[in-house]
Amino acid sequence: MPRSSTTTSRRSYSSSHDHLLSELPAREPKFIFDDLGPGNSHRLNVSLATFLPPNWLPKSARSGELPPSTADLSLPAAHHLVYFNPILPADKLLPDGTDPNQSPGGPFVRRMWAGGSVRFPSGGLTLDGRRHVCVEGIRDVSIKGKPGSEKVFVGIERRVAPVKSQDESEQSIRERLWTSTAEEWGDAQLVERRNIVFMHERTPEELQAAADTSKKSPQKKLDPQHKPDFEHSFVPTPSLLFRYSALTLNAHAIHLDPHYCRTVEGHRNLLFHGPLSFTVMTNLLEAHLREQQKGLRVQYIEYRNLAPLYAQEPVKVCGRKLENKKYEVWVETPEGGIAVRGTATTFVDEHYRPQVATES
Repeated sequence: MPRSSTTTSRRSYSSSHDHLLSELPAREPKFIFDDLGPGNSHRLNVSLATFLPPNWLPKSARSGELPPSTADLSLPAAHHLVYFNPILPADKLLPDGTDPNQSPGGPFVRRMWAGGSVRFPSGGLTLDGRRHVCVEGIRDVSIKGKPGSEKVFVGIERRVAPVKSQDESEQSIRERLWTSTAEEWGDAQLVERRNIVFMHERTPEELQAAADTSKKSPQKKLDPQHKPDFEHSFVPTPSLLFRYSALTLNAHAIHLDPHYCRTVEGHRNLLFHGPLSFTVMTNLLEAHLREQQKGLRVQYIEYRNLAPLYAQEPVKVCGRKLENKKYEVWVETPEGGIAVRGTATTFVDEHYRPQVATES
């Protein structure tokens, strides 16, 4: 099978880390298996129930009791994030608690979730209890910045589909799912891209400057260009961040350890997860879509994380209809600047069975 295509980016100068442009995409994809049962999706709903309107979630989210059966219900667009997470022993994690599989290694010891996208073919994923597989690999890499202060941008791609049989080989799975280009579907029922930025450790001067900036209200911020058609505000708590970290097997210290946030990253408090902001933003959109038309669901959504969000500080999640079933979604900081910005394309799926009942 042909090796995956890669995209690289070089500046006019040569970096001593240019070897990463070819070495990272050459790493073999990982195979992560999971049974697509209702448990993790239900636990995520329960964890979010205190912070989101009741009509966004199934009734079981408030009671905490797992529904008797959710067979054949559609998986919400962002709930795949609580499935297919690598299970590594603690001593295999990096010092900051993160997964080493996509890390370029030293000196790039800090990481940031910069954004991503999720694509669904017609039908998407279903909570049918079947065993599924996620093929996760590095699609492309770029290096930006001057020598000594470079940033490595790693494009991670994840492709999910049911396993054909209990004894299906990894070679067969790879041939079905890991296509030569990102645009091809193969047999995938979901294709996710994650844009992760790896950075140098901060110098003492950089750390102090970052800490000073974090304590102040931002002098420059990206203001929304339009008023939202629908919105919701809430205050994330440390317990919410902990529970989301547990559900996603994410031990990154920036979400769990305030001392690490201040002394290593220069942040004033625990950081709200990039994928959690994406999850809440997608929940907002899906709740609105259910009110608009039966069977209307997300087909494609992309987003960028532009500014940090913190625990114990209010955030506002917003959405606005564009045209041709397209939507703009974003999350605002307490000061009203855009922290996360995304766009989504929707379609009508006659077989769509949301977890939240809609009016007939």
